[in-house]
Amino acid sequence: MADPLLAYFHKMEAERQIIVKELPKLDIDLYIQNYKGRTRFERLLHIGRSSVPLCVDALKAAVAEAKKGRDVGRYQHAVEHLRLAAPSDPDAVFDQTWIKQTSKTNTEETRRLENELKMYKNNLIKESIRMGNEELGKHFESIGDLRQALEAFQRMSPDLTTTKQFVEAGKLRSKIYLQMRDWINVSTSLNKLGDCFDDGEEDDKGFRPYYMIVTGLSFLETDKYGEAVQYFLNIDPSVAPQYYADVASPNDIATYGGLLALATMNRASLQKVLETSVHFRSFLVLEPHLRKAISHFVNGRYSACLQILESYRPDYLLDFYLHKHVAKIYDTIRHKCLLYYLQPFSRVDLRSMDAFGTPGSSIETDLAGMIRKGALQARINKIDNVVTMAPVNARLQLQTKTLETVKSYEKDALDRIRRMSILAAELEVKGQRKQQAVGGGGQAADGDPVYADIVASA
Repeated sequence: MADPLLAYFHKMEAERQIIVKELPKLDIDLYIQNYKGRTRFERLLHIGRSSVPLCVDALKAAVAEAKKGRDVGRYQHAVEHLRLAAPSDPDAVFDQTWIKQTSKTNTEETRRLENELKMYKNNLIKESIRMGNEELGKHFESIGDLRQALEAFQRMSPDLTTTKQFVEAGKLRSKIYLQMRDWINVSTSLNKLGDCFDDGEEDDKGFRPYYMIVTGLSFLETDKYGEAVQYFLNIDPSVAPQYYADVASPNDIATYGGLLALATMNRASLQKVLETSVHFRSFLVLEPHLRKAISHFVNGRYSACLQILESYRPDYLLDFYLHKHVAKIYDTIRHKCLLYYLQPFSRVDLRSMDAFGTPGSSIETDLAGMIRKGALQARINKIDNVVTMAPVNARLQLQTKTLETVKSYEKDALDRIRRMSILAAELEVKGQRKQQAVGGGGQAADGDPVYADIVASA
C-alpha cells in the first residue's frame, strides 16, 4: 500500500471509520447501477473511505458522480478525500471552472424560483404556491442545502388539497430526514402516511415498498432489529425497483431481511420464511449465499452457516446503512448458534467448537461472555478443556410454572367476583348519550360502561 493511502486510512481510522482490508466480492460498477439519486454518491464515498482495495476507484467514481449533479459541496468533499488518498491522480485537483459555473447557475436558479414563488403568493393560488414550494425544495435538495429544502417542503402543508399530494409531501420530507440521519422524524413523517395508501393507485402501490424500506431502516438504525425485520420480510417484490432505488436495491432488501431474520428469529420461524414467505423468497433468490446460510441454520449446520456469513463480512461492512450493525448482528447470530449447538448436550469438548470462534477471539472468550450475561447456563472446565452445561431441574421448572398458572387463575377469579359484586350492589356507572345544553357542555357519550374503582367484598 502506497504511503499516501496508508496515511489516509490512518486518518480514517482516527475518525472511527470502519476499515475493510479484505477484497470484497462486489463489483463497483455493477453495484452502483442498482441505485439512483443522491444515495449513489453516499454509497461510493462510504466504500472509498472504508475499503483499502477499492478506495481509489470508489473515490474517483464519487467525484464523477458529484460532477453529474449540482452539489458543489459534495464535489469538493470527494476531491479532498481523493487528494489525500491518491494525490497524483488527475481527478484529485479541483475543477475551478466547473465549481464557479455551477455555483453561479445554482444562485441564478435559486433567485428565479424564489421570485416565482413570490408571484404565486401574490396571486393567492394554492396549487401554484404548493408547486412553487415543491420545486424550490427539490432545487435546494439537489444543491445540498437540506435545511432550506426541508423548510420549503414543510411550507407545502397548508396548500395540500388531496391525499395524493399529502403522501407526496410526506415522502419528500422523509427523504430529507433520511439524508440528515434524523431517524425519529423519519418514523414520525412516515407513520402519518400509514393509512393513506390506495393499492389501486399505481403511485401509491409504488410508494408502499419505499415506506416499508425506510421505516425498516429507521428501526435498524435505532437497534430495534425485531421490528425492522418485519418490514423487510413483507415488501412486495412485484413493484419495480425504480420506486425505491434512491434508498435501497432488491439485493439490499434480501440482505437486511436475511441477516435480521437470522439474528431475531428461531429455527421454526426461519423455516417458514424459507418455505411460505412468498414475498421475501423472491428477494432471497437474488442472494443465494444468504439463503444457503439460513438453510444451514435451520438444518443445524451452524458452523457452515457462520462460515458463509464470515466470507461476506467485507461486503456487508461496505453497505452504507448496515456497516455499523454488522458486528452486533454477527455476534447475535453466533451466540444463537452456540446455544442451539449446546442445547442437546450436557458436556462438550471445546476443541469441537473452534468453528464458532471469530478471528482474533477464542471460543472460550465468547462462552465466558455469554455465561456472565446469563444467556448460557454452563461452566468452562479449563483442566479438561470442556464445557459442562448446568443441570436442569425439571421438577423445579414444573413447580414454578404451576405456581404462576395458579396465581393467574386466582387473579382472574378475584376480578370476576369483584365485577359480580359491583353489579349486585348496583354500583355500575353507565354512559349516557351526549346531550346539547344551552350555555353548557354535553354529558358523557355512549360507549362501554365505566366502572367505579370500588373494591366490594363478595
